[in-house]
Amino acid sequence: MEAVGVTKFREYLRIKTVHPNPDYEKALEFLEAYGKELGLEVKLVQKYEKKYGVILMKWPGKNPKLSSILLNSHTDVVPVYEEHWKHDAFAAVKEANGDIYGRGTQDMKCVGIQYLEAIRELKSQGVQLKRDVYVSFVPDEEIGGIKGMLAFMETEDFKTINLGLALDEGLANPMNKYSVFFGERSPLCKCLMKGHIYFPRQVQAISIRIRIKCTGDPGHGSRFIENNAGEKIRRVINFLLDFREKEKSKLKNAESCIMLGDVTTVNLTKLEGGLAYNIVPAELVATFDLRIALTVDLKEFEEKLKGWCKAAGEGVTYEFIQSRHEHCPTSKTDDSNPWWKAFTGAISNTEISVEVFPAATDSRFLRQAGYEAIGFSPMRNTPTLLHDHNEFLNEKVFLEGIQVYCSVIPALANLP
Repeated sequence: MEAVGVTKFREYLRIKTVHPNPDYEKALEFLEAYGKELGLEVKLVQKYEKKYGVILMKWPGKNPKLSSILLNSHTDVVPVYEEHWKHDAFAAVKEANGDIYGRGTQDMKCVGIQYLEAIRELKSQGVQLKRDVYVSFVPDEEIGGIKGMLAFMETEDFKTINLGLALDEGLANPMNKYSVFFGERSPLCKCLMKGHIYFPRQVQAISIRIRIKCTGDPGHGSRFIENNAGEKIRRVINFLLDFREKEKSKLKNAESCIMLGDVTTVNLTKLEGGLAYNIVPAELVATFDLRIALTVDLKEFEEKLKGWCKAAGEGVTYEFIQSRHEHCPTSKTDDSNPWWKAFTGAISNTEISVEVFPAATDSRFLRQAGYEAIGFSPMRNTPTLLHDHNEFLNEKVFLEGIQVYCSVIPALANLP
């Protein structure tokens, strides 16, 4: 017989909260009923129209004066190329070996259900915690979080949480260990409030989304146009992709212990331009997504970028589409941070890999505002498939994650 948590997980996966038209209304109904079923206090927090609402659940602790724990997850998922999937991406098919296929199995509907099922288990055991525990389900994380976490943080409901520590998403680890994230290479952060910085901070990496425009002389496709936008954009692309190869090679260096979050990634994500097949264009544009490593001096990197554009030829300019020009804080990862000590102590029977998250999560908004946040999705021995074809999570790995949170939540919520 299928475990209740697995059934809930599959039901959640079937709700098409997929961009560009996520069915948030159905997700809100599902989650509201779920929270009430568990006996939690449930509230719909709105800043924009209802469909962008945040479901906020509360499990009251014995001492509400203590700062609280927030278990955050997002409800939205990215689009799919259905022709590349072995099953319908929104059917939540479970194969005989327990592999559950569906968009959101890893990113991150699994975690939201694991939070709630862990609370179900703890409450059934009569557990009472010292601190208030909140569970938040936010929209729009996959498209920047502006109407999700960022909007939620501007509400009075968020401000009254008295947040101590937030848990948010992480990544699956293909080895027999858990990945735990203390910071991330993230896109644009906007600080909405001044929180308390509880511990000494390091810095985290940033991302730059840059649009490089190359102009030249137009002309007939049969001629050799000298001031050619195509030649210029080729040079720009070569400069950036050559840099990409150098960074990529660092990961292949057998003598190094670095991971993806420790290097700068560069990806060409969009090409624009041209009027007709037989006209040499007067303008071509290339857009790149760069995730800048912790060790990179941002001013020096921009000077390098200017040099590449200058070397490509006249009429080559760049603009930042989405960027942050300063590093954001991260959590300290030693015993001087009691949150970190409590968290890692709760999972001490499993090896962990402490990493910088290679992409962006809602944690960046919390850290920028001065709050502690740890990125963690309890998935080991599992290929990392967020945003990939045939995203899946095995039933046993999912159920193991529930038990992990049954240890983690009390460890954090009972911290003196």
